[in-house]
Amino acid sequence: MGQAEAPGRVSNLARGAGIVLAGSALVAVCAHVAIPLWFTPVPVTLQPFAVLLLGLLLDPRLAAGTMLAYLAEGAAGLPVFTPHGLGGVAQLMGPTGGYLLSYPLVAPLVSWLWRRGTRSFSRGLVVAGAGSLVTLAMGAVWLGVLTHAAPMIVLNHAVLPFLPGDVLKVCAAAGIAAGAARWRQHED
Repeated sequence: MGQAEAPGRVSNLARGAGIVLAGSALVAVCAHVAIPLWFTPVPVTLQPFAVLLLGLLLDPRLAAGTMLAYLAEGAAGLPVFTPHGLGGVAQLMGPTGGYLLSYPLVAPLVSWLWRRGTRSFSRGLVVAGAGSLVTLAMGAVWLGVLTHAAPMIVLNHAVLPFLPGDVLKVCAAAGIAAGAARWRQHED
């Protein structure tokens, strides 16, 4: 590597690190927008919106890195998870663990799918909707294994209460991403 290449590489690494930290901060802020539900240990949060949005806006590597950084920050005890949990590693192993652990899979999956076709609002709905379903499925499976509850109870506690809000989150993420894609096209 020549001397001319070194500053560019350092600049790219610094840019990537900044994006990862800013993205993990967005997820953390959205985690604190939380409403506990009396019948389930899983609160309604804006975290899934942030995960889907970052998946649509970032390339797959940055999306995965952002979610891994977020989970590492939370596991280290930083107050990045929803305040309606134990925090730290206990939160990753608790009732919301399946949702949290889905994020490093969902964000790059959404990113990869989004980059494989037109970046329209309707396609964003499908891609973000698929990501949302993966998060809900992993959250439900985790909660079911943790509680040994019957499948219908798990469905009522881990999936159904979150569907209306997730539809709104999917629509918002798809709208922002499609708008950003249109803006980039006009800039080029």
